[in-house]
Amino acid sequence: MMGFGGLLGLLVLVLDVYALVKIFQSTAGTGSKVLWIVLVLIFPVLGFLFWFLMGPKG
Repeated sequence: MMGFGGLLGLLVLVLDVYALVKIFQSTAGTGSKVLWIVLVLIFPVLGFLFWFLMGPKG
């Protein structure tokens, strides 16, 4: 049975996968995409939050 930490980890994983898909689908330049992908992969929680608040829109 997963505890709270397991559920939190699963939530972070789902949100990071969502962010990565949105980054790949965006019309941003290749350099911007690579930067966002690296940030989300190296810093899963902070990278996602930073992307969500400041990432390329549209």
